[in-house]
Amino acid sequence: MKRPSVLLALFCALPVPALAQAYQCTPPARIGALPPPEPDGPARRSPIARYTLAISWAPEFCRTDREPNSIECSGRNGRFGFVLHGLWPESASGPSPQWCSVRPRPSPQLIRRNLCMTPAPALLEHEWAKHGSCMARTPEAYFGAAASLWRTLRWPDADRLSRREALTVGDLRRELALANPQWPEAGIGVVLSRTGWLREVRLCYSRRFQSIPCGRSQLGPPAATRLKIWRGL
Repeated sequence: MKRPSVLLALFCALPVPALAQAYQCTPPARIGALPPPEPDGPARRSPIARYTLAISWAPEFCRTDREPNSIECSGRNGRFGFVLHGLWPESASGPSPQWCSVRPRPSPQLIRRNLCMTPAPALLEHEWAKHGSCMARTPEAYFGAAASLWRTLRWPDADRLSRREALTVGDLRRELALANPQWPEAGIGVVLSRTGWLREVRLCYSRRFQSIPCGRSQLGPPAATRLKIWRGL
């Protein structure tokens, strides 16, 4: 279900500048042609009830990345901390909408403009085709909505947190909520690797892009779960 009026309002209402999430970022001068995205599941046009903003911790991704020369991991284009994985429409129950259309494809210029937010050209195209096409009419509207949400967020010092003794998932949620008073701790999902390293943070939104508590499956591990953060140095 597409909601262009809500997306337009979001894009216009949230121009607040934020602290940079990338430690450093210099996008490449040009982006080459990308292969069209390959759907990894069936097309679904189910109604949208809420949204998830999925945010990856780049050092942990790059620690096991099979493409160490990528923009995100090579170090040639900067050092990245929290980066946007994607903005996902969710259903109230059952499978969420996906792969509503693979066209129009985002232009190389649009992809380049968003690389400091999501430093992976193929992922940007994938996120638009799999998720964005079910909630917006154009890639520009989808990435505009994602960027508007992204710019409102503040991030705690993950390097300092990583050195805290007996760090827990609850500590991370608490620090994120302190940095972003609009977010209740119950609206902050956390994804860990099998060995307890931070992989992603997932923020839960209503259909009108207001913070809401996450469902049990989205919230992730209990607050007392031990947490490690890879610094990537």
